[in-house]
Amino acid sequence: MKKLASVIAVIALVLGFCGFLGQQQAIAGGLNLTSSTMLLAEYQNPADAMLQTEFGKKIDLNNTNVRAFRKLKGFYPSLASKIVENAPYQKVEDVLNIPGLSEGQKERLQANLENFTVLDPVDVFVEGGDRFNNGYY
Repeated sequence: MKKLASVIAVIALVLGFCGFLGQQQAIAGGLNLTSSTMLLAEYQNPADAMLQTEFGKKIDLNNTNVRAFRKLKGFYPSLASKIVENAPYQKVEDVLNIPGLSEGQKERLQANLENFTVLDPVDVFVEGGDRFNNGYY
């Protein structure tokens, strides 16, 4: 019985692999696709699309959650929370105008401006409380 199951699994893998390599015509959602991999190329999750921008390389003051600030000394959690609470920002330098910042916090921000970017807020990152607690523990 185990031998039969193994043979069936191998046949299924071979047929699946052959189907993946072959050029198949598919109609999905009114689109004429010549390969199953084109469907994946057509759809890109908004979060993945953001990773192709500066968002993936710098800390985006309008979209990043407070945990991202842990890589900068003296930001997490207090200063990071202030930054998130006062978003959105028009330009990186706007972060220096947060009310109630101490001189030390302003100096830390000034010293790290090159680590920040400002992109338009994207719902997938700013909805609900995800910027404060995105569920990573």
